[in-house]
Amino acid sequence: MSEPLSLAPILDLNAAGPLAEALTERRGQALVLDGSAVQRLGGPCLQVLLSAKATWDADGQSLTLAAPSPEFTAALALMGADQSFAGNTTLETSR
Repeated sequence: MSEPLSLAPILDLNAAGPLAEALTERRGQALVLDGSAVQRLGGPCLQVLLSAKATWDADGQSLTLAAPSPEFTAALALMGADQSFAGNTTLETSR
């Protein structure tokens, strides 16, 4: 498994392109996303993350969300996406 990919604190429209590129570079291997620094999650980055989850599932690889911040967890729930990472989330080290 590669090093965890640390997600940016602000995941908005401006972060969607770089996030998609970073994920594409890591395709084909198990990946851990470190969500501990996320303060805000917008729709475009949520779409990128959901697409990545579907891609990793189709490739038979694991995509795990580790230590999501309370803000990240709340944003996922608010947008109805909290179950998308259910079972693939490690909460032990969250703030």
